[in-house]
Amino acid sequence: MRVVEDGTLSKRVKVSSGKIGGLSDDTSVGEQGSCSLSGSMAPLLASEDDKVVGSNGVISKVEFVRIITEALYSLGYSKIGAHLEEESGIPLHSNLVLTFVQQILDGQWDESVTTLHQIDLMDENIIKLASFAILEQKFFELLDGEEEMDALKTLRTQIIPLRVNCDRAPELSYFIVCPSQISLDKTHSQESRLSSRKKLLGELRKLLPPTVIIPENRLVCLVEQALDLQKDNCRFHNSVGEMSLLVDHQCGKDKIPYQTVQILKEHYGEVWFLKFSHNGRYLASSSCDSRVIIWVVNVDGHVIMRHRLTGHRQPVSYISWSPEDDQILTCGDDKTVRRWDIDSGECLCVYEKQNLGLVSCGWAADGKSIFTGVTDKSISMWDLKGKEVESWKGQRTHCMADLGITSDGKELITLCKENVVLLFGWETESERFIEENQTITSFALSEDGKLLLVSLWDGDIHLWDIDGCMEWIGEYNGHTRSRLLVRSCFGGLEQAFIASGSENSKVYIWHRASMELVFSLSGHSGAVNCVSWNPANPHMLASASDDHTIRIWGLKRVNSKSNGTLEKV
Repeated sequence: MRVVEDGTLSKRVKVSSGKIGGLSDDTSVGEQGSCSLSGSMAPLLASEDDKVVGSNGVISKVEFVRIITEALYSLGYSKIGAHLEEESGIPLHSNLVLTFVQQILDGQWDESVTTLHQIDLMDENIIKLASFAILEQKFFELLDGEEEMDALKTLRTQIIPLRVNCDRAPELSYFIVCPSQISLDKTHSQESRLSSRKKLLGELRKLLPPTVIIPENRLVCLVEQALDLQKDNCRFHNSVGEMSLLVDHQCGKDKIPYQTVQILKEHYGEVWFLKFSHNGRYLASSSCDSRVIIWVVNVDGHVIMRHRLTGHRQPVSYISWSPEDDQILTCGDDKTVRRWDIDSGECLCVYEKQNLGLVSCGWAADGKSIFTGVTDKSISMWDLKGKEVESWKGQRTHCMADLGITSDGKELITLCKENVVLLFGWETESERFIEENQTITSFALSEDGKLLLVSLWDGDIHLWDIDGCMEWIGEYNGHTRSRLLVRSCFGGLEQAFIASGSENSKVYIWHRASMELVFSLSGHSGAVNCVSWNPANPHMLASASDDHTIRIWGLKRVNSKSNGTLEKV
């Protein structure tokens, strides 16, 4: 144990080419003589009950039919889409919008701008931005056709008077003088121009309100949102695979690694720390017996010992994997940092500082240097040969082994006071702080570097968002901690779970989003000091205990005898 000190469609017309929403190549679309003069969708003659669908009465029937129609066109079912428009009397787009789209595809720029003004758009700024995009396309096509004077006239008399994107006007002027500076298609082919105009339509779709042009793949987007919500609400979701649209999604507890599948007994003392490599192929563990063990995770999930590393003179309390998973750093009570090669098990370098001790360690993002916390509360940077290349003095670290580096490699995370976490921008020397109201015992960084778990003296675990502004999200509790250093971790599919050790010999698992305690796992006979979830296998969890063992937890195996039990909370 590690003790912690204190309208109806009358006829059909063809859109010759292009695709926007349901407007696809040679697709038959409706000509709506009953559309409003403003160009917006015609109101349908229907009873109040016929205006909405669904039991909650919140889904507009017109909008619902329109997004179904758009989905049919997007999937290539043009005839069915057209038939739905005709039978329902609900057009996907108004005649005015269809005319506008065709004018863009035909390169009728001035006419399309005129039509744009006839569409019912309340926001004058949207009209100007859309007009700018259309006229810019006109400008470039004139340059492409070597009609420089007409391009200049368009710029002076049409684009500049709009008084939007003012910084763009000088750039357009420069292109007239130096047309070689822009990439123009000199083939003048209809195909290339049509492709460019379709791209313009895509940009215009982003500008125009969805009531005018239905966003592309809107129905698919809504279904994906619904599936994501079901997944987030599923407290056992921990497997990759398709989710059925036919039933509501709900995973069973069998997707969580809750059964002991292997017990590792190679350490001679209490196991204080363990960590899977980034690629999930290795596990490194350390103990109060001063030894570090490198384990290999076989393809079948079986874990075997590869190297027993000796060299530290006192207990080893922390391990950091290199970005490439070919080396590790270790540190502990002897106040030195050692760098080891995974293949050979050889100690490559010992980092020491005269008259001072090194209490924490971590890798730079590029793997070409390392950082250490020093007993004088400074942070040092070292090259791989053992030379100290930088030192930042001041209250920047505390006597704790934890040291994190954000995923972009720009900030170091350390404990600078008993209750304060420091995020230190080592290149700019910027500082950000997380202050808790009690002593911090350990912390853990999420895989994407956006979230931080902070374990506190009273046993609670706080979750912080450190991506940009610091924000406290919530807390996890239910496990036991009174005097030992107990570590927690993120894990599972998309790191949807939080796991922690406990002094009562159990492993606890919470659903990260809901913060609900979902499982406690029994099996160890001593305090569980540390847990690590395999980042490459959401069904593998490891725990280290004072009972001198490491337990590997996995999915329940049929007809297997278990040395661990599950307690569902």
